[in-house]
Amino acid sequence: MTLDNRMRRLFGDDEPEHVGSGWLSGTLSVFLGALGAGAVACLHWPEQLTSPEVRALLPLPLVRALIELVIGLGFLSGLLSTLLRRRKVLGATGMGLTLVAGAAGGGQVTLPAAVPAAPVYLGLDWFLLNILLLALLFIPLERIWPLHRRSVFRPGWTTDSVYFLVSHLLVQGSTLLTLMPATVFFQWAVNPTVQGAVRSLPVVVQFLACAIVADLTEYTVHRTFHRIRSLWRFHAVHHSSQSMDWLAGSRLHVVDVVLTRGLTFVPLFVLGFDTGPLYAYLVFVSLHAVFIHANVSWPFPRWVEALVVTPRFHHWHHAIEAEAIDKNFAVHFPWIDRLFGTYYGPPGQWPSGYGIADHPVPEGFAAQLVYPVMPGQRPTSPTSH
Repeated sequence: MTLDNRMRRLFGDDEPEHVGSGWLSGTLSVFLGALGAGAVACLHWPEQLTSPEVRALLPLPLVRALIELVIGLGFLSGLLSTLLRRRKVLGATGMGLTLVAGAAGGGQVTLPAAVPAAPVYLGLDWFLLNILLLALLFIPLERIWPLHRRSVFRPGWTTDSVYFLVSHLLVQGSTLLTLMPATVFFQWAVNPTVQGAVRSLPVVVQFLACAIVADLTEYTVHRTFHRIRSLWRFHAVHHSSQSMDWLAGSRLHVVDVVLTRGLTFVPLFVLGFDTGPLYAYLVFVSLHAVFIHANVSWPFPRWVEALVVTPRFHHWHHAIEAEAIDKNFAVHFPWIDRLFGTYYGPPGQWPSGYGIADHPVPEGFAAQLVYPVMPGQRPTSPTSH
């Protein structure tokens, strides 16, 4: 039995999920309880579990108040679920997590006057902040305007959750590996005159230039992952998901992440964009990359779909239809695919399914981590998906 099935059986996923069944309040309770417990752990061990950059941005009084609110709402949601639901596991689990968080001090944990800098740390605060904001934004969208009606506990959700967790916990290492190719190997390409000219451009122009330059680079890298057999084995992990939603975009092999992000950052570093437009672009790409995988059925006007990548455009990139294979490589601008002859998007239509033919990639984070370098059990060619 897979981990997905165990979780579904544990939490009673065979029971109704409609409003009033206790499923929503129970799921919310577990989610908030886990967030609260993780946040309290960050207060107890800030040096080891939190990143200095995030600590500097978050005002402590607001963090403490938010932790107390999360714990309180989590407990009340769990209590409501136990009253409404036949199986009490969801509500009881959520309440248990909130009680552990409260007993550990809640938001009132005493912190040292100054948190010493640690050479190595986990980004648990970064993970908690991201999962809270993204879940609050995308889960309601997918429940109100779903393209496909499915349970939150759909097949593969545990694997994708692990990818999301690991990628955020290891933010220190991933950031270092992303910056290293540019700062170490392309320092020779930096020209102060060029960078001065770029930084003299209006902020909006710099932001758009960041997005275009990054997408042209990522288009090239992305298409290369599809064309070269040895690279496709790593990228196949991303295409192995048979469900598209906000969490599915997290399924990326570490080699895929490092090469794509590292090479994409090179022209941005060489051109020397101001930090403001660059950070604005990083926020934009973080949200947009999640959105284009989302399980939402919004009908965008044709002119919007021609200018900016929408979920329908990117869903076709993951489609099982033969005519859609190796199409739609752009991340932000679909006109890049039109320019290079790789665009596919029948008006108003969505794929019938997602994934790779014969589903050669195993399920589970650990199995997928070693899959690209293991003999056998791999796509016969980059175009076999």
